Amino acid sequence: MSVLRILVADDHEVARKGIRAILEGHPGWEVCGEASDGREAVASAATLKPDVLLLDIGMPNLNGLDAARQVLATMPDARILILTIHDSEQVVREVLAVGARGFLLKSDAGRDLIAAVEALQNRRTFFTSKVAQMMLDGYLRPHSESENSNHQPVLTPREREVIQLVAEGKTTKEIAIALSLSVKTAETHRTNLMRKLDLHSVADLTLYAVRNGIVQVY
Repeated sequence: MSVLRILVADDHEVARKGIRAILEGHPGWEVCGEASDGREAVASAATLKPDVLLLDIGMPNLNGLDAARQVLATMPDARILILTIHDSEQVVREVLAVGARGFLLKSDAGRDLIAAVEALQNRRTFFTSKVAQMMLDGYLRPHSESENSNHQPVLTPREREVIQLVAEGKTTKEIAIALSLSVKTAETHRTNLMRKLDLHSVADLTLYAVRNGIVQVY
C-alpha cells in the first residue's frame, strides 16, 4: 500500500506539531510538509503534491477557505480537511462551497482527527454528528428564510484576498507586494471593494471581513 502524504497548514506552531505527532503515529501516513499561512500552503501543495491537506481556516495572508479554492483549482483531486475553532452554519456552508471533503473542530481533533483523515483517504467525506445535524437543519429551513439572510454581493477570489490583507492591517504597498500587483492596481482593488460593498473606511472593511469569516478573531 502506498504512503498517504499529508500537508498540515496552521499558523500556530504548537497546533501544527500536535497534529503532526498524531498523524505520524498512524501506520502508512507521512506528513510531507507544514505551512504557517495560506499562501505557503498553496505553494507547498503545488510543490509537494500531497494526497490530503489539513487547512486551518484562520490563517494570515490567505485564509484556509481561499487557500482551498486555489489548491483545488489546480489539483482537483486533492482531499481537503478544514480545521476551525468555529462551528457556525455559515462556516459549514463555506466549507462545502469551496469543495473541501471534511470539516473538523479543533476541539475535536484529539478524538476525531484519525477518523477524519481515514475517511478522506478512502475518498469519503467527514463531518461530526453535530455539524451534520447543523447542515441538515440549515437545508430544511424554509427557502425564503435562507434567501432573506443572504443579499450580500459575491466577492471574487482576488477581492477576498485583498480584503483579508486590508483587514490584517497591510498597507497598499504591502498588499501590492503580496499579490504581485502594482501599488496603483492594489489601491484600485481596495477602492472598488469599498464601492461594491458600500463600505466607507478600512474599519468597515475589517468588520466585514470578520463577520464573513474571511479573517478570524481569536
